[in-house]
Amino acid sequence: MNEQILIAMSGGVDSSVAAFLMKEQGFRCIGATMRLFCDAPAPEQEAADARAIAKRLAIPFSLLDFSEEFRREVMERFVCTYEQGGTPNPCIACNRYLKFGALLEAAEKLGCKAIATGHYARIVAEGGRFLLKKALNPEKDQSYVLYSLTQRQLARAYFPLGGLRKEEVRAIAQAQGFVNAHKKESQDICFVPDGDYAAFIRRFTNKTYPKGEFVDKNGAVLGTHKGIIHYTIGQRKGLGLSLGTPHYVCQKDAKNNRVVLGKNEDLFSRTLLAKDANWIVWDTPPAKFRAKARIRYQQTEQPATVFTEGASCFRLEFDEPQRAAAAGQSVVLYDEDTVVGGGIIV
Repeated sequence: MNEQILIAMSGGVDSSVAAFLMKEQGFRCIGATMRLFCDAPAPEQEAADARAIAKRLAIPFSLLDFSEEFRREVMERFVCTYEQGGTPNPCIACNRYLKFGALLEAAEKLGCKAIATGHYARIVAEGGRFLLKKALNPEKDQSYVLYSLTQRQLARAYFPLGGLRKEEVRAIAQAQGFVNAHKKESQDICFVPDGDYAAFIRRFTNKTYPKGEFVDKNGAVLGTHKGIIHYTIGQRKGLGLSLGTPHYVCQKDAKNNRVVLGKNEDLFSRTLLAKDANWIVWDTPPAKFRAKARIRYQQTEQPATVFTEGASCFRLEFDEPQRAAAAGQSVVLYDEDTVVGGGIIV
């Protein structure tokens, strides 16, 4: 095999082992680290680790500056969604616009036919289409954050870790003497490493977000909130109120700068609407079909009926009520281990 591919190397163990496995399969590999934002906590160290792995594998390495694209497509979308009362998922936007958008374009300019990443998922060619499937190890499965990939992107992607467990990946890294074999995984959003989303948004926009009213579902005022960007659907702690019984954020009314509070039972609903749909198993979906749906990354899929409304919108009716479906998050649809498609909750 003489196909040349670009390996997205973050400096972590997963992408490093992905590079090793692709080279072992006979691909001509070029390693690349994406520089995404200027004030990253340790961009030099991440790039240095990736460069060290590339050197050990004797493959070329490049540091590609995508900071403008990342700011526009990921950070600005993140902030805008919060300002509009939603709860964004920046990892999905990063995969859609950066790793399988800007990076794939850069790979093609370098003469690479495809890119490979350290994601835990699988791509299978079947029935004339490229299908996205769950990783064989359910604990590491990342298919949820990849649902937005198109047929063109799936046709030009490799996920060599899709059949491995994390322990196996670390064992390969250790056997190869990789410097990052035991590197700790980050669980935070990369550009908000301390988890303080509101502080990041204030720094990013240089804006002040005014206080407003906490209200109940009937509009009665319960207190004062400190700015709508501080809250997420389902939140109970940190409200700064003493109401006698637990209250939760049930809705964010950005237009009127209000945060609606309610009881836990008020968070449950059987229906939701989604926009910006991406369909993987078809070009045009049926008007009605059954699927299992995930409304957040770590959730177990729940059975539902899907009603499509044109090519880009759909309505979901769950068999059982679901808790805290948040606008701005993604709902991903599955048929067993195959990703049918998904969209953004409205």
